[in-house]
Order: sequence, then structure tokens, then C-alpha cells
Amino acid sequence: MSRVGSEICRLRKEAGLTQKQLAKSTGVSEGFIEEVESGRRIINSDLINRFAKALRQEAGKLDLFNEDEIRQRPEPERNVKRVIEKPVQKIWTDALAGVIMNVPVYDLKMDKAVGSKSLPIVSNKVDGFPKDRVFYLTVADNEMTGFRIAKGDLVFSCRTQELEKEGIYLIEYGGKRCVRQIKRLNQDKLLLIGNDGSLSTVTAPAKEVNILAALIRLEIML
Repeated sequence: MSRVGSEICRLRKEAGLTQKQLAKSTGVSEGFIEEVESGRRIINSDLINRFAKALRQEAGKLDLFNEDEIRQRPEPERNVKRVIEKPVQKIWTDALAGVIMNVPVYDLKMDKAVGSKSLPIVSNKVDGFPKDRVFYLTVADNEMTGFRIAKGDLVFSCRTQELEKEGIYLIEYGGKRCVRQIKRLNQDKLLLIGNDGSLSTVTAPAKEVNILAALIRLEIML
């Protein structure tokens, strides 16, 4: 068990919280809590602060070294800070690479990221999707307001070139990129549905519709 994991476990039990309750209050899974407490998962400073807040403790108490370890180091007191910072920084850097992903945010052009959002990586996936295929799409217009998708909204998306099931997709059709609900009519025909307050439909040859991504989850700014 890691020192941070052990401390979180102790404080959680003192607070009378179950792993499930702590997971809910910090926005992670119950399995994630179990991995942290058992030492199989290293957490970054942001997560340490979230755990500290949930457990009503100072974040500084969730340290990676205790006083006995520091006293045993041969360096003079003035060098303790330098000696501690290097391993902590390395651990956090490694933890960020394996636990947190900066998911890129794109506009319709998708030629370069216009921002990013941090999401946890679980079993090499982000929200259950391969981490190398996920991104956020910034909606460019109000052509799908009937589906509660408006200009400026962020939509968590996954790259795909296949119509895996009926749903809402980012596509290229007729020389234009747009977001549409897609239904398969038959092997060769697709129904493209838009809704800017009034429903519009287009029947398109499947071979002329280039599917770029499936839209998974809408995030609305309030």
C-alpha cells in the first residue's frame, strides 16, 4: 500500500465513509478508490486536493514522504526541499501520463486542436472508448437545436468511419461537414436528419456520406 493510499484509507474510515461514498464525492469510480488505497494507482495533485476536500483534511497532510523518512536523508536541511521535489514531480508526471488524458477540442475543420479537457483513463480507455480516438467537437451552428445541440456546445465524440448504430454523427456530405442524425434505410441508402426547430430529412446514397465521428455525450455550459 502506498503512503498516500494508506492515508486516504485511514481518513476515509475515520470519516465513516465507504469507498463507494468517497468515489461519488470525488467524481471517480469505486474501483479507482480501491486501486488508490491498495497502492496500485498513483494520483496527481488535483486528485489529492479533491480527496482532501472530501475528507475535510488539508491537502498537505496527504504527503508522499513522512518526517521519519526526511530525517533519515543525509542531506542538510536546506536541501530537503530539492531532494523531495524531484521524486514527487516524477511520480506526478508519470501518474498524469497513465491516469489523466488531455482530450483535444476541435472545431469542424479538425485540423488543429483549439483547446483540451482533462479526463481520466481507465483500462487504457476514456469513458469506455479507445483513448486515441476520442475528442471534443465544438458545434458550429444551430442546425440540430431540435436535438438540444446548439452552437458553441461541446460534444464528447469518437472517431469512426462506420455507421455502427443509429445515432448522431459528424459527417461530410455534398462538400460540407455537418452534424446529423443518421438512420439506415437499406444497404445503399441513409436518411440524414437535421432539426433546427423544424425537421428536415435527406435521403443519401451511403457511398456518398463520409462518416467522421460518432457523437457520444453533450456537455452544455450553464
